[in-house]
Amino acid sequence: MNPQDKKAVDVLRGLALDMIAEAKSGHPGIVLSAAPLLYALYKDHLNADKDDCTYFNRDRFVLSCGHGSALLYALLHLLGYPLPLDQLKRFRKLDSLTPGHPEVGHTPGVDCTAGPLGQGLAQAVGMALAESHLRALYPEGERLVDHYTYCLVGDGCLEEGISHEALSFAGRMHLSRLIVLYDKNDCTLDGPLSDSSSDDVLLRMKALNWNVLEVPDGNDVDQVSKAIGAARLAKDKPTLILCHTVIGYGSPYAGSHKSHGKAFSKAEVEETKKNLGIATAPFEVPEEVPSLLEGTFGERGKRKHARDEREARLYQKDHPDQYALFEKYREGRVDADLFRSAPVYPDGFAQATRNTSHDLLALLHEKIPVLFGGSADVADSVMTRIPGLADYDPAHPEGRNVRFGIREFAMASIANGILLHGGLRPYVGSFLVFSDYMKGALRMSSMERLPVVYLFSHDSIAVGEDGPTHQPIEQLTMLRTIPNFDVLRPADARECAACYAIAFASASTPSALILSRQKLSLLSTSSFEGTKRGAYVVLREEKEDFDLVLIASGSEVSLALQCQEELIKEGIDLRVVSMPSSFLFDRQDPSYREDVLGKDRRRRLFVEMGKSDALYKYADHVYGIDDYGTSARAEDVLEKFRFTVPDLCRFVKSLLSSL
Repeated sequence: MNPQDKKAVDVLRGLALDMIAEAKSGHPGIVLSAAPLLYALYKDHLNADKDDCTYFNRDRFVLSCGHGSALLYALLHLLGYPLPLDQLKRFRKLDSLTPGHPEVGHTPGVDCTAGPLGQGLAQAVGMALAESHLRALYPEGERLVDHYTYCLVGDGCLEEGISHEALSFAGRMHLSRLIVLYDKNDCTLDGPLSDSSSDDVLLRMKALNWNVLEVPDGNDVDQVSKAIGAARLAKDKPTLILCHTVIGYGSPYAGSHKSHGKAFSKAEVEETKKNLGIATAPFEVPEEVPSLLEGTFGERGKRKHARDEREARLYQKDHPDQYALFEKYREGRVDADLFRSAPVYPDGFAQATRNTSHDLLALLHEKIPVLFGGSADVADSVMTRIPGLADYDPAHPEGRNVRFGIREFAMASIANGILLHGGLRPYVGSFLVFSDYMKGALRMSSMERLPVVYLFSHDSIAVGEDGPTHQPIEQLTMLRTIPNFDVLRPADARECAACYAIAFASASTPSALILSRQKLSLLSTSSFEGTKRGAYVVLREEKEDFDLVLIASGSEVSLALQCQEELIKEGIDLRVVSMPSSFLFDRQDPSYREDVLGKDRRRRLFVEMGKSDALYKYADHVYGIDDYGTSARAEDVLEKFRFTVPDLCRFVKSLLSSL
């Protein structure tokens, strides 16, 4: 390593250590081990423009081991990003630009929110997938989309199960512009890596169809840079660069897991700096280091950005129509007026909402060329495969049907990465019960404000013979508790169309469409516009002083209407409310909510085939399921759990007699 690079790495390490000492919180181990890796990447290879942090054709970088955020922030400051020194001094402090883990849209230069280990890696796979597909989607697309995705992982990231799913998918799809730097310091938080893992990572990665390079000394900037250069030449596989490093390098805890999450005291920082020959005072930045990086990273990024803009102007002349589409969908937004009104359905129309979803999805594919998605090996069950469209694969990167394989967690995280990249609008599908596998990524969609569309079918105990392992009970509650996450459960085809309009018009809220496997008849009075408000009165034929409000979603709306029809014969007057989206309903003004539900909570009954607890938010009484399902014909399961018209009528009469 030449003296210039050594000094720059020393300053980088020292600055990040100062941040942790000032905060009395942080992770110095990775700062000291991985500093040469990130320095080599940004100084010699990564193309981005610090003055335009989000320009489209830049290289992306994901810090999957997000606890190393102090290292990234310190580097971004040295590179000249709008991240001033006073923000480094406020590391992990309230309302600073330097939170404990990186947050996209919050800190300039951060391309991805990462924290839960492994999810950053999967999102990087999504970015690389988006780059590959976009390049093939447009004629001469390499003129518009021509960049790399880089990711830093640690031992913990590769232990997480999601890493196997994501790495396997990336290898299968030959995402050659994905380069992963592996900071192999052989420690986790609790102890040496050998306590919990004996994997041969090199063999594992080769088995997953990855190109693998090894750097014997990860402290040597030249070795690391040479490996990155070689990885950029790989044409048919993604590349993992395994860099042997020492956790807590140069500190009193070098090589020990004790340096992982221990915030060094100022005295320990001073000792570490002395051991490494770092002569800087706290938060001191010698002028020559930013100057060096401005002459390398800074100038290279500006040149690349200028070339990209010139090429875009030329492309616009050569392909005006395609460039107009590229510009239109660069942010992944779609036309909000695609469903200004519901499709016309004939009287007596009956269809499972998963089938209606398929029809709507096919229609959207005709109108939105950047629609891109698939399912976790249940395409024919969730109805996500669109006939006539090619599958995405290495031979057909223009394909728009994605076979994610049985990798639910990675699939959702990859969708997040696709939206972070920009230019495409992804959707993914699975059975509702398997949303449990995806929960961490669903939460990340919400936190990153990414409008991923999740299609979840097999929505209730009406799944039948597959039994309790496949019959969702608590999943609706789980999804509804995620902040900034819209759960849409349509009662018929008309409501399903409205749910599609809501989901694909969203700019910052992910949506889950909850779809039935069984047929649902078109309700004569279901409302497209009412659905958009989250809840509405399905029939307004009740007397002024109705006896009870039945609130329901999905297939249970039809059940409630049948109950209403039966009890009116006995002089019992019911109001039926469809609530496809509690998320949207909660955002209506209080007067509308009261007008729909009535003033008296005691005269409200929520009917839903799922866990009852959260439904008491809307009613004093709930007709739900607080146990698991069972394996039998759907009709028998519904009868066992009393979701039949006679059972609901008996319950309503009993309830009214007690009021």
